[in-house]
Amino acid sequence: MSVPSMSTPETTTPATPTVITNDRGQYEPVQGRPLEVKVDDRGVERAIRKLRRLMASEGVLREIKRRRHYEKPSVKGKRKLREAERRRKRRERKKLHIDHRA
Repeated sequence: MSVPSMSTPETTTPATPTVITNDRGQYEPVQGRPLEVKVDDRGVERAIRKLRRLMASEGVLREIKRRRHYEKPSVKGKRKLREAERRRKRRERKKLHIDHRA
């Protein structure tokens, strides 16, 4: 009994945003590009690990955890400000690191 080859790439979905509904029945477009991992000779386990890394880098898992419960608008605004501040500080650190190298 032979095992079918896993080297065929999976089909991709078009890049058009899909539409989902939130708890209140309002439509929310899904942002971002579709994540794709090709399964090759190295195996499914390796592809799964790569998919998990991709999802972590894209912030998919963080977004799923965040959407588990309702977030009040005031809390949402504070979170967005905190995240923006974190991104700004990270950009400044990178800029300083690059400036010191030159």
